Order: sequence, then C-alpha cells, then structure tokens
Amino acid sequence: MSVNGKKVLHMDRNSYYGGESASITPLEDLYKRFNLPGTPPESMGRGRDWNVDLIPKFLMANGQLVKMLLYTEVTRYLDFKVIEGSFVYKGGKIYKVPSTEAEALASSLMGLFEKRRFRKFLVYVANFDENDPRTFEGVDPKKTTMRDVYKKFDLGQDVIDFTGHALALYRTDDYLDQPCQETINRIKLYSESLARYGKSPYLYPLYELGFGVISALLGGRIRCVGLMLRKNPAVVNGVISPSVARCKQLICDPSYVSDRVTKVGQVIRVICILSHPIKNTNDANSCQIIIPQNQVNRKSDIYVCMISSAHNVAAQGKYIAIASTTVETADPEKEIKPALDLLEPIEQKFVSISDLFAPTDLGTESQIFISRTYDATTHFETTCDDIKDIYKRMMGSEFDFEEMKRKKNDIYGEEEQQ
Repeated sequence: MSVNGKKVLHMDRNSYYGGESASITPLEDLYKRFNLPGTPPESMGRGRDWNVDLIPKFLMANGQLVKMLLYTEVTRYLDFKVIEGSFVYKGGKIYKVPSTEAEALASSLMGLFEKRRFRKFLVYVANFDENDPRTFEGVDPKKTTMRDVYKKFDLGQDVIDFTGHALALYRTDDYLDQPCQETINRIKLYSESLARYGKSPYLYPLYELGFGVISALLGGRIRCVGLMLRKNPAVVNGVISPSVARCKQLICDPSYVSDRVTKVGQVIRVICILSHPIKNTNDANSCQIIIPQNQVNRKSDIYVCMISSAHNVAAQGKYIAIASTTVETADPEKEIKPALDLLEPIEQKFVSISDLFAPTDLGTESQIFISRTYDATTHFETTCDDIKDIYKRMMGSEFDFEEMKRKKNDIYGEEEQQ
C-alpha cells in the first residue's frame, strides 16, 4: 500500500508487532505466554539467544511472497537462509522429496517401474506451457482433472500422495477433481524454487524488520497501541490515547472485529525444543516434513518445520520444530502425534489450539478489510492469496506484479534495479 502511494499507520494492541505471527524473545517470555511454571532450565542457554516463531515462516524461493518482498524492496532490510531439506512421510518413515528426473530415479520412495512413470510425469510437467498447446499431449488444462492426468501416467496412490501434497502443497485431496492447470503450475513452482538454491525450495527470513522499515521510508508509521473501532461502520477510527488517528480504510486481523467474522475451523500447533536434528534427515539443521493425509488416515495434512541455532533463533546446539495441522476431532493432541513421534526426544513442548476465522464483511461498504486466520501450512502461499484478495477488495483491481515493478522503478529509479 505504501508503494501505491497510500500513507500507512501500523497499530498493534501488544507491546510488539506481529500479532499471532510474532516471534517471541527472550525464551522466558515464551514460557510466560504458554503459562508454563518456572523458568527455562540452564541447559537452554541464555534467554536472549532465542527468537521463537509462533507460526512457521518458510517461504517458497520462487513463490508469491518472495516476489512481493523483492518488488517492494523489503529485501534491502531482510536476509534469507536456505532450508536444507524437504521430506515426505510414508509408512512411518521419512524420505527426501524427489522433484527432478535424477532424484526420481535415485529415490527409495518408489519401486523401479514407478520411478520411470514418475520421471515421465516430471518431464511432462517441466515441458508444460499453458500458452503452447503443443505441450498439452492430449490434456485440456482447463477441463482435464488432475485425477485423469495421474491415470494418464499410471501413477500409484503413494506417488499421488507426495506429488499432490509435498510438491503441489495441497492440504487436502479436493484438487484431484479440479482442472489440472493449477496443480501443474504448483509443481512447476516447487521445481523452480528448488532450482534457485538446490537444497530445498524453501527460504527462512533471518530478520523481520523489512516491512516496517520500507513502509516508514515511504511514509508509513508503526505504533504499538490499543485499537478500537466505532460501531458506526461508515467511520473507522483507530484510537491512540490521547490522540485519534482517522482513516478511510482499515486492514485488521479477525481478533479486532469479532462481530464481522465467522469460525471456519481450528488449527493445532506444537512448538518443540530439541537438542538434536530430526532423525533420517542427514542431520540437517533445517527442514520441512509433510505427512500426507492418506498416510495417517486423515482429511488434511500434518506439517513439520525445523530450524536451529544456524538461523539465529536458538541457543547453540538447539533446534526448534513446529508441528501443525487442521483439527478434525475432539482430541487434537492425538491428531498431531505422528509428527511428534518423528521429533522424539522432545526437551520442551508449547501447545496451542487456535480458532480459524474468515471475514463475513468483505469491506465494500464498511471499508474494514479483514484477513483470514493463518492456517496450518508452513509456506505462506495461502497467506499471499489472502493478501491479494484484500488488495483486490481495497483497490478494485487484481494485484499486478508487473505494475508493482513499474511503481518500484518510479520510486527508486532504474539504476538501483540493475
């Protein structure tokens, strides 16, 4: 919004900003937040050495959020570190996710004949161009379902599971009966993101001041204060005692406007402190593991992401893993157990169960634009979809990356883009 010439005031009811996506430091504050008795043991090191994310913050290297960060110049104040591995769960074990022809042939995830069929599928995806019908090979990308594409290449259920959930990053199997174009583009995004750095398609942001700094440079302000909304929807006031900030449009999360949202589910997250890397990940100091729904008889996937002292978030020799999933039963902690079993032994757990909300007010009349609650995924692609949806509702047009490039050149000049 700042790049688009709007003056932006960031407000937060907390003494820090970030809301439910905040990072908590020192470690003592995390213990207080989760109402754990006592203080962290000496084995945890200094509290100030810790900076614990409340939700996972992996980014697809070639994904929407990284593009937004690049186009808004936030990367001037933000550093990234490549996540070392991407894994998928099958039959109680974890395997590296194969996403290239060479990896497909070398993977122990599939048998010999399955490898060949999967390799042919990856070649098809790599060559697919939605603007070139010659690459379709008899498939209509806007009509042929993904289920039929899998049948075309004779792929088995296990391969379908990790393709749809660990490559295309779908949370459920609903995509199987949808036109295949979106899924093929998602798999291409995974492969393109992986190709950028080699180890995995994911990045982790080392510093989180970027948005605030760049917004301030373009006229924005950040205030950590109480926030109230007048009942009259035609007038939106953010109240900063003793002054009042008036605005024509307001963006907020569901916690500020409980009367304008509806509950659509729950998510469980378990933050785990470890003194070891996760087993069978080649001692990676960071990784993601996806447990496809069918592998554990569920309707939605389970996610595990892990980072460590190498990412400036934990004391030396310590690791932080976050397991998350959409709640489906009355016993969420039992649902997340397959992920926790992969992490044992766990030194300390911090369990949270959060309601998921979606706006009932689209903001057309009230000019209050409400985001959705963060879901169970780790990679922010669904959050980017939400950002673009809010942008469209506010601005009346789709978010255009090319237009953002042009505006960035207007602000910074062509020379600095070289």
